[in-house]
Amino acid sequence: RKDSSPVKPLSSILNLERIFASPHTPEQVTALWTAYHAARSGGTGRGVICASVPRPAYETMVSVAARYPQFILPVPRTPGEGADGKAYEFFMLQWDQYDAPPAPSASADPFAGKASESSGSACADAPLPRTTTAIFTPLGEYKLRQTFAAPHLALTFYPDLADTHGLVLLRGELTPRAADPSAFLLSQQDAQVLAMGLQRFYLWGTGGAEREALLRTFHERPEEFKWEELV
Repeated sequence: RKDSSPVKPLSSILNLERIFASPHTPEQVTALWTAYHAARSGGTGRGVICASVPRPAYETMVSVAARYPQFILPVPRTPGEGADGKAYEFFMLQWDQYDAPPAPSASADPFAGKASESSGSACADAPLPRTTTAIFTPLGEYKLRQTFAAPHLALTFYPDLADTHGLVLLRGELTPRAADPSAFLLSQQDAQVLAMGLQRFYLWGTGGAEREALLRTFHERPEEFKWEELV
């Protein structure tokens, strides 16, 4: 990479030249993105999750994440035999933000900087949103190992098509088990729960005043934060 981002470019996953060589609607781009990931792992789609996010929703989440980059999210677990009530495992969430990618075009080098004027991409006064990642690790492991805790799920938001198609593409990668690369540290269902939880707490303005208050309290008044209210 010629830039400092650790995120591999979208062009290494999706053929952007073909996307721009012939018109594609946002719905078609979303369908291609979904079909590509559904074909992973021998057609099972295991090990990855994906989605397309409208640009306004993504920009809202990124602005909130800039203020509150960490949080914890609960994942339901089956209680042990004879246990009463519900059980949860908490996961630590960490956002990171990087530079915006170059605006793509039909023939642009993804590392070359500005795309051609004919591409219909973002102009200098309307830059693309920043690329972001959201990494999840079990809270227990984070307490034990801090920054050395192994990520169980890494979400990457690609804003390359935010200007041309109004979409930000989301790709989530589950970490394989060291002893068995065909198995993962997190189930597909749990990965979806965490991705939806991220949206519920960071997409402000959608009627979740209690969730917004919990996120604020977690950062601004941690001594008042109660996990019971979170679950």
